[in-house]
This record gives sequence, C-alpha cells and structure tokens, in this order.
Amino acid sequence: MPYEWIETGPGPARLHLWPYRSLPRTGFVIFIGATATLLLLPLLAVLGTPVLWGLLPFIVAAIWLLYYFLQRSYRDGELLEELTLSEDRVDLVRTERRGTRQEWSAHPYWVEARLHEKKGPVPNYVTLSGGGREVEIGAFLSADERLSLYGDLSRRLPVRN
Repeated sequence: MPYEWIETGPGPARLHLWPYRSLPRTGFVIFIGATATLLLLPLLAVLGTPVLWGLLPFIVAAIWLLYYFLQRSYRDGELLEELTLSEDRVDLVRTERRGTRQEWSAHPYWVEARLHEKKGPVPNYVTLSGGGREVEIGAFLSADERLSLYGDLSRRLPVRN
C-alpha cells in the first residue's frame, strides 16, 4: 500500500502517504528500450533509401514524447503527506514536488476523521476536521486504500463521548 505507519516506541505515531507507482524506474528503462526497438525495427526494411529520412523524425519524436510524458508523470507524483499523531497534537504536512508545504495541526481530542462516500471529488473521500478547518488526506490513493486509511485513522484517533 502506498502508505505506512511508522511507530518508534512510546513517541508519536507517524503516517507517510505517497502516490502509487505502477511503473518502477527499472521497468521504465525496459519499456522505453523495448518501445524504441519495436518502433525502429520496421526501419530496417527502408535502410539506405530516402524513405528512411522521411520516417525517422516521426519515430524519434514518438519515442521522445513517450519518454517526456512518463518523466513528467514521475515528477508530478513526487508528493508526500505526513501525519503525526501524538497525545497533545495532530500535524498533517503535505510536501509537493517543488518543495511547497501545506501544514495543518489541531488537538487530537477535536480531530475527527470523516469518510465522504458519495460527496467529494473522488469516491470514499477522507478528510480530517478540527481546529476550525477540514483538510483532505490521501486524495491520490485508490478508493479501497482510502477506505482502509479511514479505518486506520478512526482506530487511532481518540474517541469522544
């Protein structure tokens, strides 16, 4: 799962969330290499003819565009959300690719995890409310992962009577 709880003894519990990567870096290299090979293979039939020079720019452009957009997808996914739960404070820090940070904190007694099953931009939308604000958490996770995250948060946050 693209989130994990990090607990180091009696101190605060930390939750790290990040977007899922379906294509790891090694798979990326293999995919680009195989695609380039398969696209260049038909050029062997026109090797040494003027047709080669007509087709080559389009094939190189297709390979470059594929490389560019996959790299852009990797850069856009460089995102980390970190939730810290301690006895006297809940902190949520979202760090984006360019280093911009969004921070939210509240007292754990007033924090409530909410699951918006039908409302929101995505199904099973999870928010934390408290301290006068409501913030999203894990919006980049799949619907099932957000449901699991909601269960984890509900168990770890203090129960109010």
